[in-house]
Amino acid sequence: MDLNLKDKVAVVTGASKGIGLAITRALVEEGARVVAGSRRSTPELAELDGVRVVQVDLSTAEGPADLVAAALELGRLDILVNNVGAVSPRLGGFLEVTDDQWLQSLTLNLMAAIRTTRAALPTMLAAGHGTIVTTSSVNAFLPDPLVIDYSAAKAALTNFSKALSKEVGAHGIRVNTVSPGPVTTDLWLGDQGMAATVGAAKDTDPGGVAAQVASQAETGRFTHPEEVADLVVFLASDRAGNVTGTDFVIDGGLNQSL
Repeated sequence: MDLNLKDKVAVVTGASKGIGLAITRALVEEGARVVAGSRRSTPELAELDGVRVVQVDLSTAEGPADLVAAALELGRLDILVNNVGAVSPRLGGFLEVTDDQWLQSLTLNLMAAIRTTRAALPTMLAAGHGTIVTTSSVNAFLPDPLVIDYSAAKAALTNFSKALSKEVGAHGIRVNTVSPGPVTTDLWLGDQGMAATVGAAKDTDPGGVAAQVASQAETGRFTHPEEVADLVVFLASDRAGNVTGTDFVIDGGLNQSL
């Protein structure tokens, strides 16, 4: 299937590893020109042809606009993928989550996407077309006290994206979200990831923690970042030309509700 993305200009945030790296790689494979935003680059990102890496701190008020400005040097902006985010388990419960931790979570998981979208939208409105795909999470509708601030931020992110889709749909701009469950990335499986952190707190092997979480999905496994990337790239393409204001869950059947 030709997704007709050749020479389209795409911005991807949080592009250096995990889901963001997989999205960047998939867009490149479809012929898009990608401006990849990340606090720091990685060898895997740097080796991709057709990618301009912009090292930027997206948790700052200025970072998102700087990233979009770098993309506009290419003369156009067709696709925005808001992917940057982070999560830390709150093992001590709600009362131990500080204001600073709440603000850090809301800034990176919500405000970074809002600011990047605000910077990108005028160009898309002027062109009369564009697609915005944002990585949310199943925690947007599956609240978990272990990640209470992350869950709240992702719920707000999904709500923001739905509301924006109603405003800009008539102007040729589509806005959708993708909500993965646990994914085989460092966020879950790395040395400082969720499984390792929870395992250390409970004196349990991280592999056992991950296996227990995976067993909650009907498929019995985590999602792979490439699977999320394929969905994102499809939504970014004209093949999904009448799809907007929708959240797409990719969690192996973890969510039991309709």
